[in-house]
Amino acid sequence: MNPALVKIDPDWREALLHEFQAPYFDEISSRIKNRVSEGKTIYPSGNLIFNAYNLTKPDQIKIVIIGQDPYHNPGEAMGLSFSVPKGVSIPPSLKNVYKELASDVHFVHPGHGDLTSWTQQGVFLLNAILTVEKNSAGSHRDVGWQVFTDATIKYLSDHRRDLVFMLWGNFAKNKKQLIDLSKHLVLESAHPSPLAGNAFQGCGHFSKANQYLISKNITPINWQI
Repeated sequence: MNPALVKIDPDWREALLHEFQAPYFDEISSRIKNRVSEGKTIYPSGNLIFNAYNLTKPDQIKIVIIGQDPYHNPGEAMGLSFSVPKGVSIPPSLKNVYKELASDVHFVHPGHGDLTSWTQQGVFLLNAILTVEKNSAGSHRDVGWQVFTDATIKYLSDHRRDLVFMLWGNFAKNKKQLIDLSKHLVLESAHPSPLAGNAFQGCGHFSKANQYLISKNITPINWQI
């Protein structure tokens, strides 16, 4: 695929140019187009597939929070892991994230689930799989996105220093192998999904991340939305 045709931030386009030019990236596009032609509804909409990349440039990133794939219900997916647009009901996993934020950093529930303000401070909200079919979680795990997002994580690990990677649940923890632990902080916990019970609660990731950033003379994140 011609990289110039991909609606993604120019800095990211340059950083991941090899990926855009690789044959597998054309295959991703073809597979998605085929599913659309079969009548499948794909989330998020095309202009939001690379929303995480477009909102946070590679040299601005401080924290990476890795999700699995987009929300699959109508109106929820916005190209940012765990985030939903204002006016949309807050999903159970995000409710548990808010619960942990409240106990960890005295977060006050904002009444919505839009995490865009985090991205503007350097929080990269990356889903490992960038698209999904309506009402079918994990339906694009075989499309090829993980090759691209793994390359993204590896790029950040190799070209940046002192990042915080939050790995929630076994799926995200498998990305640890892509990260240089001598240069970055990796925080691991159970997934915030209710399916994990209350195992996510008490992880303290948000305060730990800020403590690490401060220790590196990096401005911490204001988690309040």
